[in-house]
Formats: sequence, structure tokens, C-alpha cells
Amino acid sequence: MLQQTQVTRVTGKYLEFISRFPTVRSLAAASFVEVLSVWSGLGYNRRAKMFHMASKEIVSKYAGEFPTNVETLDELPGIGHATASAICVYAFNFPLSYIETNIRTVFIHHFFSGKNVVSDGELLPVIKLALYHKNPRIWYSALMDYGVFLKGTIGNLSRKSKHYSKQGVFKGSVRQARGMVLRFLTSKKNHEFLKNELAFRCAVSKLVFEKACAGLKKDNLIQFRRNMICLVQ
Repeated sequence: MLQQTQVTRVTGKYLEFISRFPTVRSLAAASFVEVLSVWSGLGYNRRAKMFHMASKEIVSKYAGEFPTNVETLDELPGIGHATASAICVYAFNFPLSYIETNIRTVFIHHFFSGKNVVSDGELLPVIKLALYHKNPRIWYSALMDYGVFLKGTIGNLSRKSKHYSKQGVFKGSVRQARGMVLRFLTSKKNHEFLKNELAFRCAVSKLVFEKACAGLKKDNLIQFRRNMICLVQ
């Protein structure tokens, strides 16, 4: 949930989510519509789809026991190497190296202040050397808090990262349209709308609406049936 979404937006949704789906099995047993309904408001709804698919795979392949190694986690839907490493650090306190935006800020500030463009390949060896092996979980938590502090005092040094990309304006964007399409479909009892009616309700340009729908279809979140748009169940 915290990927690309601020803590202030996540907190309430996280508590609601774990209250509704307290175990991997309960999440896997739920319909995607149920999962999406709770997730709605966080954005990047493809994450909810991947999360739901991963829970089903954990139940079917690992009898509901959450994997405890990077290699296995990396194979689950929606989980890449960095996320798998982060899970192992925070859930199991394993001493692994990983990078996210606040950690980048800290290490760029202290070790690459004279460079304008810094790659993760340059940062990782330094992060590995600095790792506190006795308690990596608390070490990374401290780095995250420190990174937030630095952003608030000296600015977002992650802009110096080779991998940094600035997010565009949200209002009127394809991202906003994607969220509206899914929100309307989730709220409808049969989870489908006439395409023209849904386009009217979203109140964005035709081009933005078409791009949003094309992206959602590609992500297997919606499907088209003649002149209808339907939520994938």
C-alpha cells in the first residue's frame, strides 16, 4: 500500500483492510470486487489485483503459509526483488539490502552530495556496507524516518536519482480516470455500465477515457462486452 502512496492516505485503509481480510486465506477467499471496494481510494488499483492474485497463490502453493525468502516472494504476482527484500526485512528482520525513495535520499545526501545523477547501482554497495545486521528492521525504519525529515528540510534529493520520474498532474489525468472507472463499476450491483454512460459519469475527455479503459483492460481489471464495460470478477 505504501508504494507510491503517502502514509497519511494509507493508515486508515490499512486498518480497514486487515480488519476485513485478517489472514491470507480470508483475502484469497474474497472476490476481487470485495478487495477492490476496500482498496478504493489508494490508487494504482492494479496493486490490489496483484495482491489478491498473490494471496490465492500462497494458499494454493504454500498452504496459506507466507513465504519467508526473497526468491519465493519474487515469484509471486506483483512482487519484484526490491519489494521481496523489503518484506523480508520488515516482516522477518533479515539483513538484506534494498532501496526506496527515502533511503535514496539519505544515502545521496551523505555519500553523493556532489553528484547530480546517481544510479541505484552506485547506492547499493554503500547501503550494504552501512547495514546494521543486528536489527535491520529498526535500521531501515530509522532511515525511512530520516529520509522524510531530510525531504522536509533540504528537499527531495531523490530527484538526483537516475531512476527518478516526476508524477504528472492528477486532475483530468488518465490515472484519475482509471480510478473513477473502477469506482463506478464497483459501486454498481452488477458491476457493469454502458460505455457511453460511464464516459459521461467520468466527465473527462474522450481521449483520456479511452486511454484509461485501454490500460485497465490491459491490466485485466475490466472487459468489454459489446457496448458494455464490465469489472473482471
